[in-house]
Amino acid sequence: MSEQRRRGPMGGHGRGMRPTEKAKDFKGAMSKLFRYMSRYKMRFVLVFIFAIAGTVFNIVGPKILGKATTELYTGLVAKVNGTGGIDFAKIGTILLWTLGLYVASACFSFIQGWIMTGISNDVTYNLRKDISKKINRLPMNYFESRTNGEILSRVTNDVDTLSNALQETLQRVLAAILTFIFVIGMMFYIHTILACIAILIIPLSLIVTRFFVTRSQKLFDTQQETLGELNGTIT
Repeated sequence: MSEQRRRGPMGGHGRGMRPTEKAKDFKGAMSKLFRYMSRYKMRFVLVFIFAIAGTVFNIVGPKILGKATTELYTGLVAKVNGTGGIDFAKIGTILLWTLGLYVASACFSFIQGWIMTGISNDVTYNLRKDISKKINRLPMNYFESRTNGEILSRVTNDVDTLSNALQETLQRVLAAILTFIFVIGMMFYIHTILACIAILIIPLSLIVTRFFVTRSQKLFDTQQETLGELNGTIT
């Protein structure tokens, strides 16, 4: 095999950067990933339950806190009119309930993050172990036709990206979806007309979000290319 073939497409073994590729079968890849993580389904269920509990407590908190404000206003009006005063004991009780809700929400969020971190670490460890076994079975022409940067990018950067997606992105997406659902429900519970107005703004937000996501995705692809080139240069 020629020297150029062994040295890779960029003229130096390990210096080529991994080209940006789009998934040929995105649905199939996601299906395989979900099957791969099916062993952690019980932990995912726990994450979902704690996420719901934490979100509900966090949303109900302001509703209960509003009762303290109402009680304070009512007491001030009564004091001005000379018919009563501020019931600080009742306000204190409401504030304690509110504090308890926020503490419970923080605890549920912490447990959710702890479980999700464990899942992420286990998936990363097992995935890298399986990749290592797969690499040991690959023929030599696979390594001769690819640069070190591309191979390292698959073993390190791609797995790290998946780990970060599980540990951070998935939690944020789940929290955002649950918060959206429960906030909409609370808005309709408080005032139907204002809730309808707020919902009409959502399509505009989606358009703006799509605008930025489309452009940020190109920057993410460039980042992955640069990481592959950097790994190839270092090795």
